[in-house]
Amino acid sequence: MTASTSTVTPRIGARVLLLDPDDRVLLIHALDPADPEHHWWELPGGGLDDGEDLQTAARREVAEETGIMLPALGRELWVRESRFRYKGRDHHRVEHVFLGRTPSTAPQAALKPTENEKAGLIERRWWPADELRQCRDKLLPAELPQLLDDLLADRFSPTPLTLID
Repeated sequence: MTASTSTVTPRIGARVLLLDPDDRVLLIHALDPADPEHHWWELPGGGLDDGEDLQTAARREVAEETGIMLPALGRELWVRESRFRYKGRDHHRVEHVFLGRTPSTAPQAALKPTENEKAGLIERRWWPADELRQCRDKLLPAELPQLLDDLLADRFSPTPLTLID
């Protein structure tokens, strides 16, 4: 997988809002190796490989980053466009986020992190909604606690939302 580059054309990605049987959401705590004080929590996922569709990429990324194998995904929840600095470079991404559910939090396969993921990984954590609302670290997207609350309360939009950072 290639690293994203500074370009006018956004890199397309896919992520999964992954819930366990207790409706906890899996987040990855990551940092910028070039600026270790800059850290955040994000959903598992990443960029599409050549020829990959969004759902295939999302399931592959979850397997590589967590070892959890998802035979299928639920509906698309939102599309998030963001611009940010990482490793001293400007990036532009458009990420499609799908709902996923897993019956177990135990990995079923070996993790296959990229060198970039190894350099930036702090930890993985399953978050209950009430603890996520109390989180003071940077969340991607920032609205994640409210989005999760709406999803769990069956108040979520029937069509994918558009989020822009």
